[in-house]
Parts: sequence; C-alpha cells; structure tokens
Amino acid sequence: MSKSVVYKHYQRALAQWPKDILRPDVSFQNAMQRRIDRRISPSPGDRAANVIANDALTTVPAPARFDEKAEMEQVNVLYSFLENRYTKQYPLSDHLLKPQSNPQYYDNLVKELEEAPTRSWFQRQINKWKGSLRMT
Repeated sequence: MSKSVVYKHYQRALAQWPKDILRPDVSFQNAMQRRIDRRISPSPGDRAANVIANDALTTVPAPARFDEKAEMEQVNVLYSFLENRYTKQYPLSDHLLKPQSNPQYYDNLVKELEEAPTRSWFQRQINKWKGSLRMT
C-alpha cells in the first residue's frame, strides 16, 4: 500500500463529510487536510533542529515517520463515523432520548439547531432577549 492510496482514502472520506452549517468558518475538512498534508508529505523545514530559546539550547523533535497501517486505521475511523457504525452498534433507548422531565427536549434542540443558521441578526437579538427574560 502506498501513500497515494492512503491519501485517496482520506480525500474520499473528507469529500463525504457533512458541512457544519452552524460554524461555516470552522471546517473539519480543512483542518484534516492540513494534517494529512503534513503527515504524508512533511516539508523539509519540519526536520529536527537545534533552537536557542531563552538562552537555552533545545532540540525540536522530528515529526513521526509515516506509518501506513496506522494511517489506514485512522481512515477506517473516519469511515466508521460517516457510516454511523457506533449509532447502529450502540442504539440509544427511548428513556435517554425522551427523559420524563422534558420529553420534547432533544426534538426541540434539533429543531433549534436546524433553524439557527437561517436566522437574521434581528431574530438572533430577539431570541437572546427572550432567553435572558425566561425564568423557567
């Protein structure tokens, strides 16, 4: 297995990863892409070097070597999250999803998260105001 196969698997998994509509300026795909680029093809400036900091000589550790097996395990973890393997393997019971104290809590939370990105500035200010006045 070569580095290009691992890279292609990473690219395929990240292409399928859902976009975060609540925080569009923070992208998991971009963060992972930078990590992958750094791990698969480290730049020549990443080698271990002696650095003088605060009048003390220190050695910056070299980045870990590329390990195909470990990288493929990490790709497998990405695929497992995409396929919801853990949700299928460990399903949540209705007692957890609908607590007796507030059975609609998670339904309301999902509804709120779906509506949040489309709200205008004025609607956000009104909701903030309502939240500060809520007593229960």
